Amino acid sequence: MTGETRTAPVAAPSEALAESLRGAVGRFVRAVRSQSGTPRDAQADALAELAHAGPMSIAGLAESRGVTHQSMRLVVMRLETVGLLKRQPDPADGRGWLMSLTAAGRRTVEKDRQVRANWLAQAIDEKLSPLEREELSRAVPLLLRLIDAE
Repeated sequence: MTGETRTAPVAAPSEALAESLRGAVGRFVRAVRSQSGTPRDAQADALAELAHAGPMSIAGLAESRGVTHQSMRLVVMRLETVGLLKRQPDPADGRGWLMSLTAAGRRTVEKDRQVRANWLAQAIDEKLSPLEREELSRAVPLLLRLIDAE
């Protein structure tokens, strides 16, 4: 050895910020779900996806959630059994079915969203100063701009 000290390459400022933001947002989402008592599971994810995207086939739902068709079929069967999802014929495919939320399914999704929003509002009120709240409100449009696909 020549006595050289090897150091890890220094990340570019935007790369370091990106990694920091990715980590913080991930922890933030997990904390909101955990602390509000609305943890993530396959059933909640399927309901949320259908609430966001509208009716879709089991195959489409499986693809959007990154799981196998068989796994999603089991999730959908459970949700259908408890009255949170319903089947309807797929107008584009006479042999296929689309899954959609029932009124109870919509209420379940909305209740979970409201519980998370209430928990977060309370955390904002308790932990952030008025100036910090203002800073946070200015960050939201920036985050949305980062994820805007257009």
